[in-house]
Amino acid sequence: MCATKLPKEKHVDKKLLDILVCPLCKGKLLLKKEELICPFDRLAYPVRDGIPVMLEQEARLLTLEEKDEL
Repeated sequence: MCATKLPKEKHVDKKLLDILVCPLCKGKLLLKKEELICPFDRLAYPVRDGIPVMLEQEARLLTLEEKDEL
């Protein structure tokens, strides 16, 4: 059996960003580096190999300084 390797995308598709919202507050997300940021809940959801991980337990809490920089 021959396995074809698919290229790993390192960016999130623009169309996906337009429809994704924070799973907690349903607010708009901001893309910063390799994270999707919810400024309302101060959560940063990781993006791994171009795939957003939209689980609260995988998100990290932003510091107040990070939130102020948004």
